[in-house]
Amino acid sequence: MNNFTQYFVDIFQGVRSLAQGMAVTGKYFVTARKTIVTQQYPENRIGKNTRSKQKLVMFDRFKGEVIMPHNENNEHKCNGCGICALNCPNGSIEIISAKITTPEGKSKRIIDKHIYHLGMCTFCGLCVKNCPSDAITFGQKFEHAVFDRSQLTKVLNQPGSVISKDAKE
Repeated sequence: MNNFTQYFVDIFQGVRSLAQGMAVTGKYFVTARKTIVTQQYPENRIGKNTRSKQKLVMFDRFKGEVIMPHNENNEHKCNGCGICALNCPNGSIEIISAKITTPEGKSKRIIDKHIYHLGMCTFCGLCVKNCPSDAITFGQKFEHAVFDRSQLTKVLNQPGSVISKDAKE
């Protein structure tokens, strides 16, 4: 095949490829109205549902921010082992812990502060995945725009919280 013929073959293949892509896009444009997952943000925020009839629903796998769930007695599952801080690739988790002696004479570690730097977090999930006591998880909050970066540093354990009795040692 000479260059002249190859030129027209390449043009034909390009037009055919463009038509196939446009057919897929056109089919989705016509038929996908029922399965659209795009949320009309900020019109349908949770709690500020004024113009839309829907609420903004985040998926279960959504990684919003790292949180430490507490029960109704202000107890958490974190034993202060530090594995989440070790697995964080950019150091967005700090654990300040102390060792105490129990009445039985055993040495036990308790957390004083579990600090999470949201501004440094890449939401990789290694801290949540590797936590042996399932003490931290991802929350659903996603609006974190602030003017002062210091507001992105959060203490995950609530004031006065203690480790729960059923937490893993």
